[in-house]
Amino acid sequence: MKLTVIVDNNSLIDYYYLAEPGLSFFLEDGNKKILFDTGYSDVIVRNAKKMNIDLTKINTIVLSHGHNDHTGGLVYLQELKQDIDVYCCPNVDEHKEHNGKDISSPIKLNDLPNNFKLHISKDSQKISEHLTFLGQIVRGIQPLRKLGDDPLYDDSAILYQSDDSISIITGCSHSGICNIVEQAKKISKCENINIVIGGFHLLNNEEVTKEVCEYFTKQHVNVVCPCHCTDLYSKIALSKVCKIKQVGVSTSFEL
Repeated sequence: MKLTVIVDNNSLIDYYYLAEPGLSFFLEDGNKKILFDTGYSDVIVRNAKKMNIDLTKINTIVLSHGHNDHTGGLVYLQELKQDIDVYCCPNVDEHKEHNGKDISSPIKLNDLPNNFKLHISKDSQKISEHLTFLGQIVRGIQPLRKLGDDPLYDDSAILYQSDDSISIITGCSHSGICNIVEQAKKISKCENINIVIGGFHLLNNEEVTKEVCEYFTKQHVNVVCPCHCTDLYSKIALSKVCKIKQVGVSTSFEL
């Protein structure tokens, strides 16, 4: 399985792609061509074209949650004519605000064209041979109050499972990166973690960052790849307890 970063907050030196405060990964697992989130704007379309990623071959879209920096690109994908399965938790497209500002998805899922087939469930769902949508995350290891009483229960992630390890692909981790990893381990019945990549929702909160670092210290993780909503302080703190790798637009991984 191959993962390529199409949209992220960061671009990389000598790689001339657009960055924006959003996230989108392109996943290839056999004949499955999957978009995990769609970024904030038409940057997903512009970067994909420059990367020679043919969006007309996409057959699956997975939405980690309903904020506009992860769903905004849907507006620019409506012209796609192929059949596309869309996976997400309930309430992804309900109204959402932050500090009085509307940060909802700019499009309702039921307003997508008929070739977009919706798979909306709190339960985990198999999306390809090796990939599973985790469904609604149980908030046990990382209590809700530690995340600032974040009510975003539509937040989820993807599990990749190989013969001897798992990898976790997350969008923003509003439900807690520790909770997400625990759910992936429970579903897969595997403790050996290759890669954890995505936004960790570690922003200006030293208490939560310390808790996450303590958690990762105890895990069997090969490499951690924090991006999007993970601040510099948290990346430095994580680098002291585990191996981390820089992520930016066009970064790719073979899992």
